[in-house]
Amino acid sequence: MTVLITGANRGIGAELARRYVARGARVIGTTRGATPPDLQDAVEWKTLDVTDPASFAALARDLDGCQIDLLICNAGVYLDKGHSLAGGYGADLWAGTFATNVTGVFLTVQTLLPNLQCGDTARVAVIASIMGSSTRAPGGSYIYRASKAAAVNLARNLAADLDGLGIAVGAYHPGWVQTDMGGTAAEIDVETAANGLLARFDALSPETAGCFLSYDGTELPF
Repeated sequence: MTVLITGANRGIGAELARRYVARGARVIGTTRGATPPDLQDAVEWKTLDVTDPASFAALARDLDGCQIDLLICNAGVYLDKGHSLAGGYGADLWAGTFATNVTGVFLTVQTLLPNLQCGDTARVAVIASIMGSSTRAPGGSYIYRASKAAAVNLARNLAADLDGLGIAVGAYHPGWVQTDMGGTAAEIDVETAANGLLARFDALSPETAGCFLSYDGTELPF
């Protein structure tokens, strides 16, 4: 089994990589920078900036003919944390966030579609957030919330379009996790999030495609 994880150099991505390495999977991880010391040799590292089309072209060339069984679109940013409505949320943050959290997901799937079609079946897991649910709207974090709502919508539409190709797509909330993004006050540790997500990815199939689930299996409203 070959798993490709974007943004695999830290946080949830790195922990997912550790779990799949422990399972004996071939793990390909993408990064824009340094890699965790414990994963330097266990993971096949590829440089990828999901906001740069040229970076995708290079990745496609490098992985030409490589079968990918599970693609985890994990790379993401939260650039508007703590911003105020009166003076925050600049246009550059909107553009940068959507380039990573939405366009980056689409371009990742589009670029690696030939690799996903090398086998009879494949799965795509989009790391979204409950903050993208339209029923979860307490205000603030406008850019991040909007981008994750778009990511969930994207995953559901990809699920519809890729169903005939034998590729199942789902969107997943990893929980509020103690990472650089989630902060030290978050509810769960990265190990708990990764273990839950693995179980959800294992259950992803044509029958469950189009789902939006929490790491613990809870169905989430769109």
